Amino acid sequence: MKEDFYNILGISKGATAAEIKKAYRKKAIEYHPDKNPGDKAAEEKFKKAAEAYEILSDPDKKARYDQYGHQAFEGGGFGGGGGMNMDDIFSQFGDIFGNGGFSGFGGFGGGGSRQRRVKGSDLRIRVKLTLEEIANGVEKKIKVKRKIQASGTTYKTCSTCNGSGQVTRITNTILGRMQTSSPCTACGGSGQMIDHKPADADAQGLKAIEETVSIKIPAGVEDGMQLKVSGKGNEAPGNGIAGDLIVAIEEQEHPELQREGNNLHYDLYISFSEAALGASREIDTVSGKVRIKIEEGVQSGKILRLRGKGIPSINGYGTGDLLVHVNVWTPKTLNKEQREFFEKMAKDDHFRPNPESGDKSFFEKVKDMFS
Repeated sequence: MKEDFYNILGISKGATAAEIKKAYRKKAIEYHPDKNPGDKAAEEKFKKAAEAYEILSDPDKKARYDQYGHQAFEGGGFGGGGGMNMDDIFSQFGDIFGNGGFSGFGGFGGGGSRQRRVKGSDLRIRVKLTLEEIANGVEKKIKVKRKIQASGTTYKTCSTCNGSGQVTRITNTILGRMQTSSPCTACGGSGQMIDHKPADADAQGLKAIEETVSIKIPAGVEDGMQLKVSGKGNEAPGNGIAGDLIVAIEEQEHPELQREGNNLHYDLYISFSEAALGASREIDTVSGKVRIKIEEGVQSGKILRLRGKGIPSINGYGTGDLLVHVNVWTPKTLNKEQREFFEKMAKDDHFRPNPESGDKSFFEKVKDMFS
């Protein structure tokens, strides 16, 4: 089982943003590769800390993690920081130390500055899913317009920063000489500038293409949930890394089923005759049609629970139920023969309401439904 992000950083679930950042900085210094050369265990802990920080430092991702755990960022290519490499970490979190003697993760003990890798912009799409697709999980192939490096584009070292991606300035202050570093404005911090580009490329050496992206969506997602496909956003110029594809889930309305969390609701309408004599009816579920038996003498408002016929939990905590609400349909118009029958039955004691002690009230049924 994947280790809890809060445990990795050594903080509680109620930690503030400042506490999360402080805890990550401490772990990153402790396990930094420059401080632990050749130590694979330390490198792994360094990556885990960065992955935990990426999720917990983002309010939206943190909220999803608190609600759904690791499952919110898993399933066929979706991830928060899953699979982050060292370049991803240095690119995204290189400024976490400020300039306190570290060259943007560059090195402990004067190891030199590390060139900043620019990340391409993220893309966002909305994917519509039926209730059946949500219940069973689905793989979608979506056409996405994204920018990639144009073939034939070449780059040269930035003359302003000499390829470091940063410009260092020394200022004399009352406290002495202060050194500060900031991203190079000439190359955007990439350390490279375009040397040659083809005619179909833009100013950054990129061109737009349409690509089919396969997206595996796990069962149990909810409307409004966002998933991420790493590296399928716009590419960055030079030695940069591609952005991500953010997938927003939109749940389509089902004609007969209503979703409530992991449970589903179905309104079943039956006639007076079916209520009195009993019946067998076929109804829709997210896994196909099923036949249910209606006992004779069933009362309107009766709730039949079909266990396991709802939506799977995205956390893997089982599957919800399908709640069938029985409604006895009262005809609005009657012919002469029907009216005479009901007028006769109205005087029959057997047709007068006589609830038994086992017949629950509406509020009791609602209480049972949510328990």
